[in-house]
Amino acid sequence: MSLIPEAAAAKNAVQKSPRHRARELALQGVYQWRVSGSDATEIEAHLLGEKNLGRYDKPMYSKLLRGVLANQEELQILLTPYLDRALDELSTVEFSVLLLAAFELAHQLDVPYKVVINEAVELAKTFGGTDGHKYVNGVLDKLAPKVRAVEFANNRK
Repeated sequence: MSLIPEAAAAKNAVQKSPRHRARELALQGVYQWRVSGSDATEIEAHLLGEKNLGRYDKPMYSKLLRGVLANQEELQILLTPYLDRALDELSTVEFSVLLLAAFELAHQLDVPYKVVINEAVELAKTFGGTDGHKYVNGVLDKLAPKVRAVEFANNRK
């Protein structure tokens, strides 16, 4: 299940970095999990059947997808204090983007927090509603200093 039309997906896949493309595919996997309840193995098998995936970082994709699914309760607990509404009131896309970014902030310490936030905002712009990216940015701007306190403090100097 692709969130964007096949022709647009093929064009976009060619122009984007393998890491960004891995995030897009992981987002689609998290979205599929939220909607259908499929497990990571089913989602990855479905992805292998897709055409026009373009170049993507396969290990990163798998780590992101499996990491979000395995740690979703922890990620929800991390996010909840920074939300202005209940989790079930968020759009599925916004919630999926936030889960993915929260996982990267908490578990992918080699990726700078500014990159995580920027990538999440771009995903929300591409796949989310009109102003969903603003909401995602606001939540992650509050979460990042708590999860990445040392990195955040070093960047403020």
